[in-house]
Amino acid sequence: MRRPDTVRDLPVRWDDLVDEPSTARATLDERGIVTGWSEGARRLLGHPSAAVLGRPASRLLVGGAGPDLPGARGRLGRWAGELTLLHRDGHPLRVRLLAHHRAAAGGGAEWLLVSPLDRTAPTAGDDWLVKTSFAQGPCTMAVYDRRLLLRWANADMERAMGLTQDQMRGLRMSEIVADSRGAEAERLMRQVLDSGLPRSLRLPPAPGRPAWSTSLAPLCGDDGRPRGVILSAHDVTERYEAQRRLALLDEASLRIGSTLDIARTAQELTEVAAPGFADFAVVDLLPSVHPGGDEPPPGPVPGTVVLRRVAARSVLEGSPDVVIGLGELAVYPEHSPAAECLAAGRGVLVEVTPEAVARWAGDDPERADTTRRFGFHSTIAVPLRARGTTLGVAAFARHRRPEPFQQDDLLLAEEITSRGAVCIDNAHRYTRQRETALTLQRSLLPRQLPRHAAVETASRYLPARSRAGVGGDWFDVIPLSGARVALVVGDVVGHGVQASAAMGRLRTAVRTLADVDLPPDELLTHLDDLVAQLSAEAGGEPGADAAGGVGATCLYAVYDPVSRRCCLARAGHPPPVLTRPDGRADFLDLPGGPPLGLGSLPFESREVELEEGSLLSLYTNGLLQAPDGDVDEAVAALRAALSRPAEPLDELCQAVLATLVTGRPADDVALLMARTRALDSQVATWDLPSDPAAVARARQDAADQLLAWGLDEAVFTTELVVSELVTNAIRHAEGPITLRLIHDRSLICEVSDGSDTAPHLRRARVFDEGGRGLLLVAQLARRWGTRHTPTGKTIWAEQPLGDPAE
Repeated sequence: MRRPDTVRDLPVRWDDLVDEPSTARATLDERGIVTGWSEGARRLLGHPSAAVLGRPASRLLVGGAGPDLPGARGRLGRWAGELTLLHRDGHPLRVRLLAHHRAAAGGGAEWLLVSPLDRTAPTAGDDWLVKTSFAQGPCTMAVYDRRLLLRWANADMERAMGLTQDQMRGLRMSEIVADSRGAEAERLMRQVLDSGLPRSLRLPPAPGRPAWSTSLAPLCGDDGRPRGVILSAHDVTERYEAQRRLALLDEASLRIGSTLDIARTAQELTEVAAPGFADFAVVDLLPSVHPGGDEPPPGPVPGTVVLRRVAARSVLEGSPDVVIGLGELAVYPEHSPAAECLAAGRGVLVEVTPEAVARWAGDDPERADTTRRFGFHSTIAVPLRARGTTLGVAAFARHRRPEPFQQDDLLLAEEITSRGAVCIDNAHRYTRQRETALTLQRSLLPRQLPRHAAVETASRYLPARSRAGVGGDWFDVIPLSGARVALVVGDVVGHGVQASAAMGRLRTAVRTLADVDLPPDELLTHLDDLVAQLSAEAGGEPGADAAGGVGATCLYAVYDPVSRRCCLARAGHPPPVLTRPDGRADFLDLPGGPPLGLGSLPFESREVELEEGSLLSLYTNGLLQAPDGDVDEAVAALRAALSRPAEPLDELCQAVLATLVTGRPADDVALLMARTRALDSQVATWDLPSDPAAVARARQDAADQLLAWGLDEAVFTTELVVSELVTNAIRHAEGPITLRLIHDRSLICEVSDGSDTAPHLRRARVFDEGGRGLLLVAQLARRWGTRHTPTGKTIWAEQPLGDPAE
């Protein structure tokens, strides 16, 4: 089919096409006065314009103004109906009117009245217009019979399908379009025939094909029954692509930046782009854009660049098309898309040609080989820029979709990348601030030492006068199982954020290692490994005061108030001062040990027995740095200041600082004092045979002891805990077996045996006869655990007594 074009070259005049007098037109103001009168109006009613202009329109009505006068309709926007008007010769004339209420040119409002003069009934020429409009109209149309076979198609349908009407006649839609789109359209056609109701369908674009908005309507006979279906469709590819781009931008706004993590934000950017926009997407950032990194450079970045891969996304499972691994650095030559966009400061669209791949092969053969193997054919690279700084590059590529990127795609990629860049910059800035805040937070010493039955403690901390800021000195008091307590003092070499950060990590590590009840010498060995690792990560010499290096000293002590024995070890740290109850103060003779991080010599511990009321004073070397540099005098002054053990510890701390420190110290000073207590009268111990019959006796002994201590309410729970722990020791361990109760602020039940195998919780099945003991203990006790001893292990469970807040 072909549209006639015989009139294309003929001159066209407006007057030839539009017959103005064929329509009667008049305008009225809000008062009903005639303000306009056309030639068509004269032809309709015979009145010349001079006879009606400026006069009331009611004079044209039969009987004067009536309810049908449009001006009486108030604020209607449009009115349609019939009025009886007076012809000039006096006969009435029924006229069909359409009235529009509109704004007048000079302000205010007016009515526009129009009425056709002739051609209101169908004519013979109308049939030709209707037939030709279906055949040559811009809408794609086709007609199907009740069997859903095509009977007729217009010229636009022929162009859309690439087939003539004769080639399609007698075929079903699913046979003309042999994919899911044709099957879906045919399914809706059946619904139209069954229901007699129209349906609509949006068909997304297929590769190389447009998107369609399709309407299906029934063609009914005189009996009202559907005899066929008419299909009309419009090419909405541009609208579809616009909506897709808006949806992608909306998704980018919602998904990118859900966290303030740089890598996660970059990954969200790639996940939005692939597969919705590209087959492959990556984000490479400048090396400075990482937690703790420097401020990124402003403006474009010319020349060869080094970037770190932080995110990648592929439509292929396992991402086999990824050449650079996450976290790896890669060099991009100046002719690569990444370097080009960074140098230009804007996005670039590159067609991947064999010549371009051959050029890349000289710089990166592996990347060029991957490009050839997967068939990359179109690439977009966009610089990640936010707030005037350049963060890196976002790159998008296609190798599965046949259609290459267009200029509109470049604009979309720039918009997505712009939103992602702001989120990545937010994450980078937040990360820097967060790292600084966390470093300072970790470096803060405990505001209040925990109350403990084993010791009475007091502490002081004085920062150095150095402008470098807070140093790396720290102290801590850590409650341990069995009413024991750990005392620790440490000193990280240097000052500032790095020293404070290292101190925070060491303090956290000490608490973690203390929680597993490591002996002091083993704990320092693990801490030594950590310092060496920190130095390696910082790129400095271990244990040295070099740029990037980490060095530290530490003193760790564990005191048992039941045995009144204290085990201590130190790593390059000054020895503690022991003040006995009679006032004698001496430095404890402990093996020195190397500073942490050297890893050259083993650490040794020493165990001493302390009288109740003894005072242990732990400190950092800043306390002994006298202004005149005489360390011997400082040592003597410290011993003298600590020879007054009866004073309250807070006052004694203040007195020691007042004696040894004048003004602001040259180095940070940390001081921790602990006065020992004993729990001899609050401990009961029983040796048990490896005989199941001993369980009942152990329960009874424990109950009698609790009644003697006045802990009647704890008897029932303790009997259950004792029964489970002793039974487990008899069944699964070996002798000797010992039961011990410790009455402290809480009630501690300990069962020791000769096995070093630690138990663990497990969920017993329904028909299991065992496996519920430790689960029951865990439910009854506030906390429980296992510690290894030189002869085996001890399982302990702690029950609260009195106020649970204590």
